[in-house]
Amino acid sequence: MMTVIHSKTQLQITSRPVRRRSGTRRQPETVRSMFGLNIGKKTVEKRLEKKQELLTSLQGLGRGLKASDEDKERINSLAKDLERMNPTKNVLGPELSAKWKLEYTTSDSILGTKRPPFLRPFGDIFQTIRAEKLEARNQETWPFFNAVEATLEPVNSSKVNVKFDTFYIGSIIPIKAPDSARGELTVTYLDDTLRISRGNRGNLFILSR
Repeated sequence: MMTVIHSKTQLQITSRPVRRRSGTRRQPETVRSMFGLNIGKKTVEKRLEKKQELLTSLQGLGRGLKASDEDKERINSLAKDLERMNPTKNVLGPELSAKWKLEYTTSDSILGTKRPPFLRPFGDIFQTIRAEKLEARNQETWPFFNAVEATLEPVNSSKVNVKFDTFYIGSIIPIKAPDSARGELTVTYLDDTLRISRGNRGNLFILSR
């Protein structure tokens, strides 16, 4: 906009910067911040609440060894709720690689339900996955330190075939696994600290890192 200023000696012409009026129309980024991000924040909060509810429900169950039928139903229901909120698209990607601690399972073979109590693992049980090499290792700790190594073969974006290769007695004595020692594992939930998986026999696995 141009402004003319009169004086006795001269005529001055100055220019002022044009200021554009800001309209009431909201930009897409504003709309996303008002609605998209808020909705996303509520989704994350809901997921974290459900996650904490699941972890709280696992306390005192001895990885599932002491779980009643009612406990198992409740935990399975909470796991399904969390699976529907899975935040990770590529569950077989680099985020899967870690040393995972078993928090809960319905697998009788891992819990040792058919063994005498003194032959069951008392210490932590870990599963180390190296996704880039398609390798896994299950490791008991105190008192026996038994282990098994396996090869993974992706079936789809969330499922792998599992071929057990070598069992280790006391982590020292290797025993070649029979060719029939195979299974399947589907990763149904994965975040930075928690993983939920389901086996081909219907078993549920909940692990943390």
